[in-house]
Amino acid sequence: MEADYVIIGAGSAGCAMALRLAEAGRRVLVIEHGGTDAGPFIQMPAALSYPMNMRRYDWGFHTEPEPHLGGRVLVTPRGKVIGGSSSINGMVYVRGHARDFDHWAEAGAQGWAYADVSPYFKRMETWHDSGHGGDPAWRGHDGPLHVTRGPRRNPLTRAFVEAGRQAGYPVTDDYNGAQQEGFGPMDATIWRGRRWSAATAYLRPALRRPNCTLVRAFARRIVIEDGRATGVEVERAGRIEVITARAEVIVAASTINSPKLLMLSGIGPGAQLAAHGIPVVADRAGVGQNLQDHLEMYIQMKAIQPITLYRYWNLLGKGLLGAKWLLTGRGLAASNQFESAGFIRSRPGVEYPDIQYHFIPIAVRYDGRAAADGHGFQAHVGPMRSAARGAVTLRDADPVTPPRILFNYMSDPQDWEDFRTCIRLTREIFAQDAFAPYRGHEIQPGAQAQSNAELDAVIRAHVESAYHPCGTCRMGAADDPRAVVDPQTRVIGVDRLRVADSSIFPRITNGNLNAPSIMVGEKAADMVLGRAPLAPDPAEPWIHPHWRVAQR
Repeated sequence: MEADYVIIGAGSAGCAMALRLAEAGRRVLVIEHGGTDAGPFIQMPAALSYPMNMRRYDWGFHTEPEPHLGGRVLVTPRGKVIGGSSSINGMVYVRGHARDFDHWAEAGAQGWAYADVSPYFKRMETWHDSGHGGDPAWRGHDGPLHVTRGPRRNPLTRAFVEAGRQAGYPVTDDYNGAQQEGFGPMDATIWRGRRWSAATAYLRPALRRPNCTLVRAFARRIVIEDGRATGVEVERAGRIEVITARAEVIVAASTINSPKLLMLSGIGPGAQLAAHGIPVVADRAGVGQNLQDHLEMYIQMKAIQPITLYRYWNLLGKGLLGAKWLLTGRGLAASNQFESAGFIRSRPGVEYPDIQYHFIPIAVRYDGRAAADGHGFQAHVGPMRSAARGAVTLRDADPVTPPRILFNYMSDPQDWEDFRTCIRLTREIFAQDAFAPYRGHEIQPGAQAQSNAELDAVIRAHVESAYHPCGTCRMGAADDPRAVVDPQTRVIGVDRLRVADSSIFPRITNGNLNAPSIMVGEKAADMVLGRAPLAPDPAEPWIHPHWRVAQR
């Protein structure tokens, strides 16, 4: 089998690239180890806790024991299904703050400042404001990715935004527009009551073209001859074969699997590869390094009125909601229930938000386990820009062996101060009058945890990943010894090979990573095709006028 372009991974960026390259008339072949995304567990928005906990759809990765979390081992879900992690995520849509991308450019990724990426965010989305206001000049209106907002009928969802206002924070109609900072409605990749993944938005339209093919196979390594990528060695139906790329191989296999594939192919830290008996093709110290993520805490409150989603947290309730969704595509099951958001700054002197909130009107974990206290509500809160850095490394040279994943969570002293701040600021928000009719006792962390030491113990025991890994094939200047790809997403030291997914992020962006991952695919596709980039967007983001001296 052969094609002009062979893309490894039908995830967020890979699907976007497949469509754009196929539209341009190129012969495209997409390799994906996972299977179909058909069925209610993926397509029903309210069922989001199921696919990320099912081995059918998830690679099943775990971290190594995290030394600063008491040796806890955390799950690291990554989508093993068409659409990749966009098919198993929480469907929350956050572009990131404009200053995030300006930092990318300053760190050596020239051409990736916000003015450069904003046109690609607009190109990829069709935004539906759902009558909640917003910023249409900053949004896209004819892209393949539908972005909507939930109905926000639950009074707790509205109380969260009002409580933020009462606490002195701004209200924003559109955190993906000019003003991220503040409290307001949350965007989601949901359309007509169904998950609108990268598979639905991009891959299916691409596959309807005669020049795009999906091959279900396990990518073992990239074939490199005389310093050039020529194909991909795969295992399919028990046989090992090579798929040939006439023009380029594009790796879009995730922050975990992309560096693994590079290292198995001889691209990475030379001494580590040699220790596994892998011939070194390109000694790139940065491959697998610079691993980042967002951690979060669930600040949970008891609800004294039975108005939360807990009333449906039983077999009959879930069955009724599911039946209504199957018959009509509507009802509570048509929402991911993350309908209100917040982005705030932790202290004076921070230029733009470094804390994110997801609010949900039930006290529940991502694994679907509800709080024992019954009716409750919660805010997911965590810092956005931790200095902690981890790594993805090989265990051995067998492509089937999962890699070692160590995030090194909470390894920077500032992490602990930031998390204590997150908890205390959230308590202040929940104490506002807007929550007075609904607020009971604090379930987690619990009112008894007040001192720094008490809060640190709770953080160590209960902090969870927000499932936003990135950074392991960092983009930077071609002469940067720690960079893996240049600003054209080309792997430094190997011809005809690119990486285009969240692994190339120089630094993690504010919020959930699905939107910027798709943007990377969109922008990289123009680079592959040799097209001039879209015209820069001169719009400037809103920055709090008193950020130097005020926290809010």
